[in-house]
Amino acid sequence: MVLENSPNLFLQKLHHQFMSFIYRNDLQKLLPLYSSKWNPHLFGQHYQEHFAPLINKKLKILEIGVGGYEDPYSGGDSLRMWKQYFPNSMVYGMDIVDKKALQEDRIKIFQGSQDDEGFLKKVVAETGRFDIIIDDGSHRNDHVIQTFKILFPELNNGGIYVVKNTHTFYIPSYKNWSNFCKDDVAPHWAEYGGSLDLYDQKTMMNFLKRLVDCLSHQEFIHPGYTPNYFDKHIVGIHFYRNQVFIYKGDNTAPGNVVENNTLRPDFLQEIGINSLAELKLEFPAIDAPTKL
Repeated sequence: MVLENSPNLFLQKLHHQFMSFIYRNDLQKLLPLYSSKWNPHLFGQHYQEHFAPLINKKLKILEIGVGGYEDPYSGGDSLRMWKQYFPNSMVYGMDIVDKKALQEDRIKIFQGSQDDEGFLKKVVAETGRFDIIIDDGSHRNDHVIQTFKILFPELNNGGIYVVKNTHTFYIPSYKNWSNFCKDDVAPHWAEYGGSLDLYDQKTMMNFLKRLVDCLSHQEFIHPGYTPNYFDKHIVGIHFYRNQVFIYKGDNTAPGNVVENNTLRPDFLQEIGINSLAELKLEFPAIDAPTKL
């Protein structure tokens, strides 16, 4: 039986290699060839839009989550796809399961948990800073938030941080599940820690929504405000269905109407005061997403 199938397997592999080469510059067509982790119709066009300008650069790319679940010899399709698409780049993978058997030229895999700060710091110490980070790991809300807070600072300026499969942020957690389910045993996907509350601050989606304000921190009217790391380094955020792209750069340019988080003198003069203190306004507290 093995001998009978061998020619077919060889032809299938040859066909895959040929099609991968033909579509190597088009992620919309390349993704379906590496289908173990992907919804190509949902993700391909956005990856292509954001990554195409970087295709020939020499990058360091990290993908969290190798695929293949508990099988140490299964998964790695997406790592091989990034290797094909970025011909001059080094691709790194990270998984809670030991997937080192899937390593090959320009693909290196680390074993550890994405919410383990010590492990993540050791990875960065070995690899150096990254240019692209793709979180396709546990999809747990607390893990994704923790990983972003640790690894976004390890992204080079001009780099892109991608959070994938954001639908898990809407799946109710065990605690929420028990509120409306008679069964004491919640489904396994309740471990993601999502919420029915669209404004629950513990979900990654609300964490990401909070980061949108970082883009315009210079425009906050809030005397004494101290910009945090994300304020100063997030320069763009793109939301799509089940994908979010966060761009890193220098976001320290001055505001238009506000200076040092208070109205500029010419605007104060326009309303006939010397300081906002004269208006006796109460300014609500602004949280720091770096500490959420």
